Amino acid sequence: MNEAERSSESIYERGLERTAANFAALSPVSFVERSGEVFGDLPAVVHGKRRLSWAQVRERAARLAAALRSLGVARGTTVSTMLPNTPEMVEAHYAVPALNAVLNTLNTRLDAPLLAWQMNHCEAAVLITDREFAPVVRGALAVLEREHGRKPVVIDVCDSEYAGPGDRLGGHEYEALLAAHDPLAHLDGPADEWDAIAVSYTSGTTGDPKGVVTHHRGAYLNAVCNAVTWTMPHFPRYLWTLPMFHCNGWCFPWTVAMLGGTHVCLRRVEAEAILGAMREHGVDHYCAAPIVHNLIVNAPAEMREGIRQKVRGMVAGAAPPAAMIEGMARIGFDITHVYGLTETYGPAAVAVKREAWGQQSLSEQTRLNGRQGVRYVLEEGMTVLDPETMAEVPATGEVMGEIMFRGNIVMKGYLKNPSATAKSFAGGWFHTGDLAVLEPDRYVKIKDRSKDIIISGGENISSLEVEDALYRHPAVLACAVVAKPDPKWGETPLAFVELKAGAEASAAELIAHCRSLLAGYKVPREVRFEVIPKTSTGKIQKFQLRERAKSTSAIE
Repeated sequence: MNEAERSSESIYERGLERTAANFAALSPVSFVERSGEVFGDLPAVVHGKRRLSWAQVRERAARLAAALRSLGVARGTTVSTMLPNTPEMVEAHYAVPALNAVLNTLNTRLDAPLLAWQMNHCEAAVLITDREFAPVVRGALAVLEREHGRKPVVIDVCDSEYAGPGDRLGGHEYEALLAAHDPLAHLDGPADEWDAIAVSYTSGTTGDPKGVVTHHRGAYLNAVCNAVTWTMPHFPRYLWTLPMFHCNGWCFPWTVAMLGGTHVCLRRVEAEAILGAMREHGVDHYCAAPIVHNLIVNAPAEMREGIRQKVRGMVAGAAPPAAMIEGMARIGFDITHVYGLTETYGPAAVAVKREAWGQQSLSEQTRLNGRQGVRYVLEEGMTVLDPETMAEVPATGEVMGEIMFRGNIVMKGYLKNPSATAKSFAGGWFHTGDLAVLEPDRYVKIKDRSKDIIISGGENISSLEVEDALYRHPAVLACAVVAKPDPKWGETPLAFVELKAGAEASAAELIAHCRSLLAGYKVPREVRFEVIPKTSTGKIQKFQLRERAKSTSAIE
């Protein structure tokens, strides 16, 4: 430091440097160390007949870290996983970041070519895979080697709770590998909290998927935010209905570790399994897409018998149907609505409930709770801006703009895609692509994805508004509305509908139902009763429905 620089120093900078005693990089790995140390005797994982304490989980994660280090995994090395919600997936979330390596959790429903593309793009050096997925993984590894010349080290997981078919594909078996290595003395984490902790891929509905790179600081802060947002107590019993491969389980693997809670693992997301786990293990928290909450609402009442604890659910989605929120309230489940994207580590906004809302009618409470809300407490900014001028829209609930975020809970950027990164961060904000209004209380309400707005006769129609009307019909289990080309109006709304088991409704009946709730130009002109394509996280794949909209007539 030269003399000029020294003279400009504040007195609070001289002799007050960062040291190991007063500064540490933020990383959620520290939560695992703490719970292993402080809550070592408490339950950490429940999986079928398996029970693991926090001391055991911490040791197993430290053994996995040691094993991965022996295979050459270090700072910046990518470790991919192809795992369901099992203890091994929990342990990967603790071990890989402890080495300052990068975790890539693969979507277990992808096909072989796309799995190969992703592993090549993120240069995966190691793959941890469950035997159940052997057929598709075998194909992916063949494509990866043939087309990209890449051969990751493969570690096979032989889950004690899986009795189905599936070959071992690699040279290492998970439990044997752990047994062969002494645990690391400490799960350290990074020296720099800006280092990458994970790379997660977007759905890639247009072009190749984008690799969303997140960092230790953001994962740490969002894990804390989850607890604050939900006012989660110590020692929650958390059910894994949300895939951990989706945005790293919205950072809840680390939130549960922070609170010394119990991970209740679930290989299959089915109503009977969900409600059975809640009853048997006293589950009090879970997260899911709207369609999974609908499974619970529509399950036979006898399946919920014996669940006496208060169950709190977190729902995310552009606009969870009002009928779903009302249904959860009727069965006594407390629902918190959050909003976010892969680029924001999962949830980064919440419809914070006000005490006064409790005095409103159930219908009005549903409307208030159905909004995307306000930024998480540790997210620095969230608002609705005009994407052209970057000016905030007036808080009238009438003027649409684009939801934007900025702060520590926003990704580093897109892997190997600087142009997409720069575009998404234009003007100093992260552009979500979601169109919304800012209401007078400054709560955000989504109107639609920019690509899902239907323009009919020059009027904008929110597909979400039409879907919400359809969901209010008692026979509707799932629905999606897309634009259908029309020679006169340009586009008109087309509804795809799945009915509840045993329910009946005609297209004419559903159209009449919508006409009672919506302006005439918003009412679907057609209804098709078809299976609606969904992702493994329960999101409806509208891009497939747009293709269907170009063919076949309505089925009544």
